[in-house]
Amino acid sequence: MVFAGKRPNNLGISNGKLASCPNSPNCVSSQNADASHKIAPLTFTSTPEQAITNLKKIIQSLPRTKIITESKDYLYAEFKSALLGFVDDVEFYLDRNANVIQVRSASRLGQSDLGVNRQRIETIRDKLK
Repeated sequence: MVFAGKRPNNLGISNGKLASCPNSPNCVSSQNADASHKIAPLTFTSTPEQAITNLKKIIQSLPRTKIITESKDYLYAEFKSALLGFVDDVEFYLDRNANVIQVRSASRLGQSDLGVNRQRIETIRDKLK
């Protein structure tokens, strides 16, 4: 756990938004406008409550994952890399107005993540269908 880093203090929902991505390329967010960080929110066809339950099950099924915070409209999980224990902070916000799940996945340390955060969200998207 040498490369875990400190948990960011800007996590959570503020005015219906997750935190913006930093300038580094190791973050994706469905609420960022710039192309390098932008990713589509997660969609669902079930009820919002069922969608968040399904999402939680998917997160718990993934390796080296720990849910840190959860409420009826928000999930925050830490994902740890297998090799060096790098930690990524991943947030999900059930946006009831837009009927989607907003996402943000960011590495705590380093610059490039070699596309890991984007790939993780796409894997979760595929499993949520």
